[in-house]
Amino acid sequence: MSFFGTLLWPIKWVIEAILVAFHTLLTSVGLDPAAGITWVLSIVGLVLVVRAALIPIFVRQIKSQRRMLEVAPQLKKIQDKYKGKKDQFSREAMSRETMELYRKTGTNPLSSCLPLLLQMPIFFGLFSVLNDAQHSKVGVGLLNEQLSSQFANAEILGAPLRLAISTADGNATVIIIAAVMVVLMTASQFITQLQIMSKNQSAEMKASPMYRQQRILLYLLPLVFAFSGFTFPLGVMTYWLVSNFWTMGQQFLVIRNMPTPGSEAALAREARLAKRNQRKGIVEEDKTGGTVVVEEPKNVQRQQPLSKNRAKKQNKK
Repeated sequence: MSFFGTLLWPIKWVIEAILVAFHTLLTSVGLDPAAGITWVLSIVGLVLVVRAALIPIFVRQIKSQRRMLEVAPQLKKIQDKYKGKKDQFSREAMSRETMELYRKTGTNPLSSCLPLLLQMPIFFGLFSVLNDAQHSKVGVGLLNEQLSSQFANAEILGAPLRLAISTADGNATVIIIAAVMVVLMTASQFITQLQIMSKNQSAEMKASPMYRQQRILLYLLPLVFAFSGFTFPLGVMTYWLVSNFWTMGQQFLVIRNMPTPGSEAALAREARLAKRNQRKGIVEEDKTGGTVVVEEPKNVQRQQPLSKNRAKKQNKK
């Protein structure tokens, strides 16, 4: 076994355990154990387990991004201090002061990439599991000979999950499905990044160099997906596509409910809360930083409409 294979062994064991668990569950409710949809849904189950396990990392990522927003003005001061200075001493001093700022504030500019980096071993592990199944190899864990054969021969709309465009050998169905997946992966990733940049960035963050770097990545990522669509088998691309959809939905909920202070999303959330409070009979007025809350009187009985006879009797009294 190679060094890379040794590193992937425990990851492959976990992947196989999760796949087999979902496969067993799906077959117990009546799905064909050899059908492609059964294995596709098993891969979806793998995504759900992995992404649920990464939620604490995602929360940590959000907190780190908030801290990066707080230090953005200080970071800009350091950059302005050494602006135009290209000598070695100035560059080292700028790098040293920047790292010291990150250390003091507990921030990490790479934290936004952490969830993706943690999933990369899953991609390669699933790729290795599919490759072993393609060559009729028994898995390292619960993927026995029968399950491995079923996984290797599983098809979705006539396209084997083990094939990629590079290994399709002219299979038009594989090429078409892979191309559609690439388009969906690119669109979902683009929408996710675009909603972060357009709605969840404050004015200070948009003026920082990090924002410009994010804009560059926004247009570079489609090239990454194009390469993955040519190289990765459909089974791995299924994992990546479903994971992108999870990220898009997760990011939408975060931006809607926990937006960055000072961003467009934060203003929209304040407007929604104000409308909701008005519907509840609460009027909020924000003056000079203070909030005055006026509520409707409680326990006030509504006066029932009176009939003509009853009104005459009350008037006589």
